[in-house]
Amino acid sequence: MSSASGHKPALPALTLAALGIVYGDIGTSPLYTLKECFSAHTHLTPTVANVTGILSLIFWSIIVVVTLKYISFVLRADNKGEGGILTLAALAGRKLEGLPRSLVLVLGLLGAGLFFGEVVITPAISVLSAVEGLEVVAPELDAYVLPLALGVLIALFLIQKSGTAKVGAFFGPIMGLWFLTLGALGVLGISKQPAVLQAVNPMLGLSFLADHGWASLLALGSVVLALTGAEALYADMGHFGRKPIRYAWFGLVLPALLLNYFGQGAHLLSNPEAVENPFFHLAPDWATMPLVALATAATVIASQAVISGVFSLTRQAIQQGLLSRLSIQHTSDHEIGQIYIPAVNWALLGSVIIVVLAFQNSSALAAAYGIAVTGTMIITSILACTVARRQWGWPLLATVALLSVLLVIDVPFFVANVLKLFSGGWLPLVIGLVMFVIMSTWRRGRELLFQRLQEQALPLDSFIENLETYPPTRVQGTAVFLNSATLGVPHALLHNLKHNKVLHERIVLMTVQNIDEPYVKTENRVQVIRLSNSFWQVVARYGFKEVPNVPEILDLCAGQGLEFEPMDTSFFLSRETLISTDRPGMARWREKLFVLQSKNALRATDFFQIPANRVVEMGTQVEL
Repeated sequence: MSSASGHKPALPALTLAALGIVYGDIGTSPLYTLKECFSAHTHLTPTVANVTGILSLIFWSIIVVVTLKYISFVLRADNKGEGGILTLAALAGRKLEGLPRSLVLVLGLLGAGLFFGEVVITPAISVLSAVEGLEVVAPELDAYVLPLALGVLIALFLIQKSGTAKVGAFFGPIMGLWFLTLGALGVLGISKQPAVLQAVNPMLGLSFLADHGWASLLALGSVVLALTGAEALYADMGHFGRKPIRYAWFGLVLPALLLNYFGQGAHLLSNPEAVENPFFHLAPDWATMPLVALATAATVIASQAVISGVFSLTRQAIQQGLLSRLSIQHTSDHEIGQIYIPAVNWALLGSVIIVVLAFQNSSALAAAYGIAVTGTMIITSILACTVARRQWGWPLLATVALLSVLLVIDVPFFVANVLKLFSGGWLPLVIGLVMFVIMSTWRRGRELLFQRLQEQALPLDSFIENLETYPPTRVQGTAVFLNSATLGVPHALLHNLKHNKVLHERIVLMTVQNIDEPYVKTENRVQVIRLSNSFWQVVARYGFKEVPNVPEILDLCAGQGLEFEPMDTSFFLSRETLISTDRPGMARWREKLFVLQSKNALRATDFFQIPANRVVEMGTQVEL
């Protein structure tokens, strides 16, 4: 993980840590994948042909989608080592203009929205599927599954504000034990039915699809559950790098997953009645209760990884101008990536509780899960191939060929899950659509607000020249005016001059820019420009994984000849009062949504960490 010092742990330590963070989600998929393939909605029975056919589909899906697509191809598309759907969209749109660039942005927003939908479901289905192992131990414990799952989930979200630094140290070893257990259980099952290994033959999977028609499509919608968490491989690349992720996958995760799936299949061939929960039935009776405890710990870790991921994605969205400012708390002095966003945490907790109470069990939730995963897979394929063409210079024919192969796999998975739309698949789509509307509205609203302010803005050069020629009354001290652009006069400066009819003896115009890189080196953070005898311009740059810090900016200015006396410095900010109108630009309902978002956004003083006792806010009214 990225540290404040810029040093990363050794490769073995990073590889072990990746087990807990990167592979938590996909590592817990064996808890429910095969069970759902033979659930009531597929109408499939665990015959030899069905079991080997399903296993073949799972095997080749993991090999092609995870190993070839994500591990071998998508991980190459990084922005200074960082990954994730928004990063991929930024890379894809970097050399595009006009409509193609807009389409790439829309795809990125849709992918991010679907990820938010997936995040709501992941903790719910993971913890429920683990705790449901109690039913295997003793059917009479069924009544305790739901309350216990809710208790675990509530506790998980309550500890987020404390940070995960200490707990995170145990994530890797626990998940290492989990994957070793998966592999051992798989070997145990396979040893009793070695013939199950014939499922590596892809023809068995293709024959299954050809022979079962509609039922095979329904089963395909459950097979995709084995791929949940594949997106985390790319999203968490910035924390660990390519090598640890790849080493962990090939060294432990991939063999453990495949062995366990084949072991479950082998057990079903010998014991078809175990179809209600093949994962827990695979274990000896004496090991069931310890396995439930280990599975619960693994699902908590998987949930933690997803929650941390949505915190990172939210921060990235804020920095890229896709979400309004929210309170971001750093939970570690050493790790930059460890953050806590209260608003997101409590919104997630409320959503997860509602989802658990509404769906009651993991099987019901499984129907809602796949559509978000497959939708994101399609978007990732399109954006990654766009990067290959526009950034890497791949030939058009090669790019189209690769995209066609990827879509031939991704689209059937998506279609299979669309069939579950009215069985719960609507849930992530609704969440994704809501997040898409929120993000696109905020982005468009900020563009519109900037346009309206620019219409009223005065040219900076002529303004300074006029003030130097006809100077107003000056008062002691330094006034810092935050400005969204570097060319126009800040509205707060105009209002201060208009109403107070004075200026400070030194005026600093400060602009904070967010750039398309994860981090900015300290030496490149600040640029100081002297505009006149009394006017200075400061441009500070922050990456999309950083939080702007005005005190830090002031300290860095001293190294370029602009020193500040804290008690002699005042900060002037513009507070816009937004009014929805009939002017062209955005639909009225979106204008009202943007106004609501603006009212609830974190104050600039808090977001930029400006000393509250040195701030003067000047109001201005803007008609959208």
